[in-house]
Amino acid sequence: MTTRTPETTSGATGLSGYVQRALARVRAFDARRPWVWDAALTLFWTAAALVDAAGGWRTIARDPSVPVWLVVTTSLALALPLYGRRRRPMAVLAVMACAALVSDGSGAFLQAGYLQLIPVFHLALARPPRALLWSVALFLPPLVVGAVRFPLGAWDQRVVPVVWAYALVALLGIAVRARRDHTAALVERARRLEVERDQEVRLAAAAERARIAREMHDIIGHNLSVITGLADGGRYAAAKSPERAAEALDAIGATSRQALTELRRLLGVLRTDDETAARDPQPTLADLDGLLAGVREAGLPVRLDLAPPAAPAPPELSPGVQLTLYRVVQEALTNTLKHAGPGARASVLLTYGPREVRVEVTDTGGRRGPGAKAPGTGQGLTGMRERAALYHGTLDCGPLPDGGWRVLLRIPREDTPS
Repeated sequence: MTTRTPETTSGATGLSGYVQRALARVRAFDARRPWVWDAALTLFWTAAALVDAAGGWRTIARDPSVPVWLVVTTSLALALPLYGRRRRPMAVLAVMACAALVSDGSGAFLQAGYLQLIPVFHLALARPPRALLWSVALFLPPLVVGAVRFPLGAWDQRVVPVVWAYALVALLGIAVRARRDHTAALVERARRLEVERDQEVRLAAAAERARIAREMHDIIGHNLSVITGLADGGRYAAAKSPERAAEALDAIGATSRQALTELRRLLGVLRTDDETAARDPQPTLADLDGLLAGVREAGLPVRLDLAPPAAPAPPELSPGVQLTLYRVVQEALTNTLKHAGPGARASVLLTYGPREVRVEVTDTGGRRGPGAKAPGTGQGLTGMRERAALYHGTLDCGPLPDGGWRVLLRIPREDTPS
């Protein structure tokens, strides 16, 4: 037994690809200049009909005495209308049916009558199915007239073979149309999938930009506020207590280095595609003490209360929830540093309930001038609400009746419905 070699297979594949590319070029040319193909096909069949009209028609004619001029005219009437078969196939078939009626009724029985199958194919290819029923009404009368006027054996010997040919051509047109529609549907589906993929990529990019914007806002906004508070305090302390001014400068340096470290971590994540790249862990509730210490150094007294008293990072809270709580506390204290004014105090109350986790940040900010900006009206409030929404939480913020400001975040526990 012989086996096919890889060269034979590759040759067949290459030939198939060449044929497909050639057909694609022909279809593209026909789409650009359809009149060229229509004219070539019409001229070919016209020449064939005229060759038959030169004398060959008498071999199957029932009446060889039909005038030659009538045969030539009928042959042209059966061939020339093919030029418009793609644009108006029903009108072309009607003209050709009239010529076929003359051909069969006179006894010439021209073979050019079979050209009627070409517009029938285009009817099945491009028109609704009911158009085929109308074409039967045009196709049958010439056959019936010829079979009745010039009987040769049983009358169905003339009608049935042509009807079978009509049915096969109609089925071929329907099959080609179904395949073309199926291919077009696949192409459209592929296009829609590409559009959906691009949309998903854009949405993912937008979500990632929003996440990065929140992180950048929290990191830069908080640390710059702390640095600003330390710088203001150090300036006032420089004249009276150089030691306190030096402590403020040391705190500014430590805060700046911490901000740079966090920024490098965030930018490092952006630069690499490796999800396992080494980077510092995200802040958790265990880091609240360090956050509050930096705020106190900036000049804002702040107190942390736990209800009930427990570890600041219970294991049942996911890292994402802890990061959200940490960032909201950070943003709220940053707003207090910016807007509360001198002499303000802040408190953070972290409550672990059976159904939700709450964090409440309040301050005793003094009066603000009429042109001062209210805390939480910029990007910070939007970022806090987005973080809360990620875990089906709610965020409420607003002024207190006796002065000051409150930010309240509620996040349901992961084992309870939101």
